[in-house]
Amino acid sequence: MTTSPQRAGKAPAWTSYGIDVVRGALIGTAETVPGVSGGTVALVTKVYDTAIASAGHLISGVVRTVSDLPRGKGMGRAAEEFRSVAWRTIIPLLAGMFAALLIMASLMEVWVEEHPVQTRALFFGMVLASLWVPYSMSKTAPAKDSSGGHTPWTWKDGLAALVTAVVVYVLVSLPPGDLEATAPVIILSAAVAICALVLPGLSGSFLLLTIGLYQPTLSAVNDRDLAYLGLFALGAVIGLGSIVKVLQWLLEHRKRITLVVLTGLMAGSLRALWPWQTDDRGLLAPGDHLGMAITLGLVGFGVVVAVMVVEARMTPKQETSPAA
Repeated sequence: MTTSPQRAGKAPAWTSYGIDVVRGALIGTAETVPGVSGGTVALVTKVYDTAIASAGHLISGVVRTVSDLPRGKGMGRAAEEFRSVAWRTIIPLLAGMFAALLIMASLMEVWVEEHPVQTRALFFGMVLASLWVPYSMSKTAPAKDSSGGHTPWTWKDGLAALVTAVVVYVLVSLPPGDLEATAPVIILSAAVAICALVLPGLSGSFLLLTIGLYQPTLSAVNDRDLAYLGLFALGAVIGLGSIVKVLQWLLEHRKRITLVVLTGLMAGSLRALWPWQTDDRGLLAPGDHLGMAITLGLVGFGVVVAVMVVEARMTPKQETSPAA
């Protein structure tokens, strides 16, 4: 895994903090839109590996604190894990993410309800362009039977991506539900939704919409319902603890096939963003607002391509520049 000076712990330039805040804001904004994955944005902005690895070390640190302190073993092992967290990246990333969640929750609630075709069209274009990120990363990631370098997909890679895409396509075709927001339901739903946060192609907001808790959750954020948000946070912690360590291991030891599967995840999720759908998520032929939908789709596609170009030009500079 390539590590830039900032990720390795050297002091970054102050501008990098601002860039990470913007990255976090983009991730947070994506998480308020049903069908759009914050993990997709993290991949496009090149912070996915860092975020997953840091979350894994943080979880390990908490687990070792809980297990070692009562037995008198001190904080040595836990401190080592905490030092491995890329705090200089994660703190501004989280700051931007939570600020965007608070600001965009009310705006997205209105936009998604009043302009569903235009909203889905914009993000369809963004996710479509984003497919290039895990695909290109997978070709440079070493396979189990190769020594690394640029390796085209094999038929096995294509089959794995196709099967994953079909599974996700079916999943996002399920009609929305309507569950009562009881404490167990909120905790379980949050655990599932937060897993989608770290999986590019799966949208936490979309899964909440599927089980009928999207609107209650947005309302809780807008109304500052601390009881609801506390239960949701508990479920999120449970969900993160159950999947982040697995993803961390996969990215470290099976990175190529993991990225292949993530490409399939994102491809299958495009079904959820088709602009013309019935209330039960049945697909319709292009109809209302066709011109605007095409325009916004192209805008979304262009924005992601621009971000990828900027990131590609910035990365070599970050990796070769001296520490500030």
